[in-house]
Amino acid sequence: MKSMLRDLLVSLAFLITWPALASDCPDMSAYFPGNDPDWNQLLVQLNEQFNECLDSTEYFALLGAAELNSGNLSRAIESLERALLLDPENGAALIDYAQALQEDGQLFAALEINSILQERNDVPENLRFQLAERQDLWQGLTRRTRWQADIGGGYDNNLNGGPRSDRIALTLSGEPIFLALSEEYRAASGGFANLGILAEQIRLAPDLQHTLSGRVRSRFSENDFSDVVEIAGRYSRSRAGLGRGSTQGVGFSHLSFGGKALFTGTDLRGRLELGGGVSACSEYVAGALQHQVWHTQRLLDGIEVKLGAGARCIPGSLDNHSFSVEVNVINNLAIDQARLGGDRLGWQLLGEWQWLGLGGVFAARIELASLLDDAGYTELLESNSRRRIDRGTVSVQYVRPYKIKGQDIDFYANFYYQDQQSNLGLFDVDDAAGAIGLRFNF
Repeated sequence: MKSMLRDLLVSLAFLITWPALASDCPDMSAYFPGNDPDWNQLLVQLNEQFNECLDSTEYFALLGAAELNSGNLSRAIESLERALLLDPENGAALIDYAQALQEDGQLFAALEINSILQERNDVPENLRFQLAERQDLWQGLTRRTRWQADIGGGYDNNLNGGPRSDRIALTLSGEPIFLALSEEYRAASGGFANLGILAEQIRLAPDLQHTLSGRVRSRFSENDFSDVVEIAGRYSRSRAGLGRGSTQGVGFSHLSFGGKALFTGTDLRGRLELGGGVSACSEYVAGALQHQVWHTQRLLDGIEVKLGAGARCIPGSLDNHSFSVEVNVINNLAIDQARLGGDRLGWQLLGEWQWLGLGGVFAARIELASLLDDAGYTELLESNSRRRIDRGTVSVQYVRPYKIKGQDIDFYANFYYQDQQSNLGLFDVDDAAGAIGLRFNF
C-alpha cells in the first residue's frame, strides 16, 4: 500500500512540474533537416532537448522522423504516436507515422492513414502528388503475382509404378496359378526429364489473404507409356488471428498417364489453428473432402474424407529449424457398390523437417499410411481376401538460390523412395528416384 501511495505521489509531482519542464523547448525550425541531412547527428541534438520538450508535438514529430531515418523503427513509432497524442492533426507526424507502419508490416493501417492525408485541404500540391504515388505503391503490395518455371532430370527405377514381382498369383478353384505380367505392367526403369510451370497470385486484405494458383507438371522418358502430365489449380483463403488462424480452400488435379486421362480429383480443405501464446509449437486441426474419378476404371471412383490434427514447431534454441507432425484418419467411400474391395478405412502419419543451412534449404518428409478394404477384393487374388496396403515414403530436397544477371534461379536436388507392401502381390510396389534441376522465378 505504501509503495502504491509513493508511486502515486511521484506521478502527481511529475504532472505538476511537467509544464515547467517543457517550457524551455526551443523553436524546432532551427532543427529542420536540409537537403542532405545527417539524421544520426540530428538525433543526438534532439535527445539533448528531450526533458525540455515533453509537451511539444513538433519536437516528437521531428524526433520520430530522425529515428525513422536512422533505422530505429520501434522508437520512431513510439515518438510519432506521442506527437499525435499531443496533436492528432500534426500532418508531418502523420506522414512519417504511415511510413513507419508500412515498414513495420502494418500495411493496411499505413494505407488508411495515407488516404486520410490525401483528403486534407492543407496539403501542398507537390506533397499531394507524393502521397498519391505512395498510395499506389503500397496498394500494389496488396497484390503479388509470381511465375515459376523449372527444368530438370533424373533416374527412376519404377517409372510406371509396376509391382515388385513380374508374376502374379491367381487363385482358380482354390489353387494358385502364377501368370507372367505383360511388359506394359512390369516395373520399368530409366532416365527422365521434368518440365513444369507455376503461376500464383496473392491478394491481401486487412485480415485475409487470398491465393490463386495454377500448375502444369510433366515427366517424359523413353518409355512413352509412363509419361506423366499433371494440371492442377487451387484457391485458398487464410485468416490470421491470435492463435485462431484458419485456412479454407478448393482445388482440382487432373493426371494423364501414357497419353491417356487417368485421374481427376476435386477437393475442399480446411484448417484451424489452435495454438497461441508464447509456445514454440502451433497446433491445428484439419480436414479434407475429395471426389475421385478414375477415367479408365470408373468402378474405382470414390469420395475420400480425411480428418486429422497436427503441430508445427520452431524451437527457440534452433531458430533455423522447423518440425511438423500430422496424424489423419482416412475413409474412402465407394461411389459404386460394385467397386472391388468396397469402402476403405485407414490412417496416415506425416512428418516434416526443414533446415536453413549451407546457403540453402534442406527439407525432408516422411509419410506412413495404411488402408484396409471393407470387403474382399476379388476371388482371383488370394481367394477374395480383403486388400491391405501399408505404404511408407521418404523424400529429401535441397534448394539453393542464386542470382545470375539479375535473374533469381534456384538449384534443386531431390531424392524419393516408396515402399508399398500388400497382401495382394499386384499392389506390392517399391520405387526410388533422384533428380536435379533449375527453377526460374519471375
